[in-house]
Amino acid sequence: MCLAGPFACATMLLLLETSAGLALFSLKNDKLLKADVDSIYDQFKTLSDAKRQVSLHAFSEFADTKAAMEAATELTEGVVGKSLKKFLKKNIVDKGMTDQLAVLDKALGTSVNKKLGIEISVLNDNVKELMRGVRMHMLDLIEGLNEQELKSCSLGLAHTLSRFKLKFSPDKVDVMIMQAVGLLDDLDKELNNFAMRLREWYGWHFPEMGKIVTDNLAYAKVVKLMGFKTKAKDTDFSTVGVPDEISAEVKTAAETSMGTEITEEDLANIHSLSERVIELMEYRTSLSEYLKLRMTAVAPNLTYMVGELVGARLIAQAGSLMNLAKHPSSTVQILGAEKALFRALKTKKATPKYGLIYHASIVGQSAPNLKGKISRVLAAKLSLSARVDPLGDQTEPTLGKEFKEYVEKRLATLEETGMRSLTKGISKPRFGKQEKKNPRGVPLTTQRRMWLKSQPQRKRKRRLLRRRKRQKRRKKSGRLQKQHQLRSSWRHLQNRRKKKNGRRQPLMKHDSREALGIVNLL
Repeated sequence: MCLAGPFACATMLLLLETSAGLALFSLKNDKLLKADVDSIYDQFKTLSDAKRQVSLHAFSEFADTKAAMEAATELTEGVVGKSLKKFLKKNIVDKGMTDQLAVLDKALGTSVNKKLGIEISVLNDNVKELMRGVRMHMLDLIEGLNEQELKSCSLGLAHTLSRFKLKFSPDKVDVMIMQAVGLLDDLDKELNNFAMRLREWYGWHFPEMGKIVTDNLAYAKVVKLMGFKTKAKDTDFSTVGVPDEISAEVKTAAETSMGTEITEEDLANIHSLSERVIELMEYRTSLSEYLKLRMTAVAPNLTYMVGELVGARLIAQAGSLMNLAKHPSSTVQILGAEKALFRALKTKKATPKYGLIYHASIVGQSAPNLKGKISRVLAAKLSLSARVDPLGDQTEPTLGKEFKEYVEKRLATLEETGMRSLTKGISKPRFGKQEKKNPRGVPLTTQRRMWLKSQPQRKRKRRLLRRRKRQKRRKKSGRLQKQHQLRSSWRHLQNRRKKKNGRRQPLMKHDSREALGIVNLL
């Protein structure tokens, strides 16, 4: 790469790409590289001005839309493809030209310099303005290029490139899954609000029915069918799928109901609300079925592992199925528990063990002390399933079945190990000769015999330890006893000095000698 910049070099070539092909222009006027940026535009106002500044050096037209798409993809990624390499080698390297090459992408310039050894110009504002001026008169500078043809090529290339980037397939669009699961959650919230409002509203008229009919959909259908509670006797509740026992309870409760009377206008509003609840319930059922079918088509292995609802929520939380495939298993494990994770990190407490996968059936059926372990195992297999679904060609959940079976076996093993640890201290009855072997491969009978042989040595060691402990205790008790005797003697000497008949009796010579000995001992 030319580190000195474009000002130190004599000539320059400009590489431009179009939807029709690759073009290489040579700069005639080198003074433009040193000129003011604002003045460069004046040099490209007309076609004649542009032809005086640059000239077409070479042009390579794309064979078809597929070739154009491949070249455009390689250019956007900063990679020197076959078509670009062949074009530059033919027109620059093989001709022995030492001119600098100006490209708009820095990564592409580095790749060209490494692969072909062509000097790349340092990209600055002057070079950008030159490129912009050439693009203004691109159609006229390249002979044989039609405006209508260029527009059709650009449109075709745009569509092809978009399909390639998005990997477009009607059955593989995970955006529909994200929207569907979001709508499903919103519907659940709204349905809960509407159903509670309906129960509260109609409960003023017939409060006893709220405890008899517990299902929200059945409650809305009964309200719509019956209307006033006085019509309960003449109403056939079997038409809305209510069992005979519940319908008999409703009719009995209607006779002794303590609810207030309502008008026809009130009942009309209650009917419209019940109809809305029924419609939303039916729409939710159809949406749930749609989500199930879509998840089975897009992510069959993920759906088989945790179900369509949990799988869809994982995809929505990650942003897309491809993003979920990029996540490691540790991230999949706590996906959905980000707030709890950062709160735990901030307060320096234990981090969460699971996120959205807590709602998976296999985690729910495990014991509370095993939920963390089984979540880690499930997350490891889910991350593999999430990578196979978007990148593989499988339509059947073959891998998901294998992984789910492994996770279930792992759960059974963990539960069995947990039960063994609970009954560890309980002795089990032995019947007959024991042929089971320990991990070292030695029969338990031989091991038992070796243990019995080593018993005398163990007993001798234990006896010696007990004797040493006993001696230590005796020494300690003897020291304490001697200290107690000395303290009592000192108290006796002090008491003799106390006042006797109003006078303090002085210590005798032998008493002071005795006291001095006691102090030294203490």
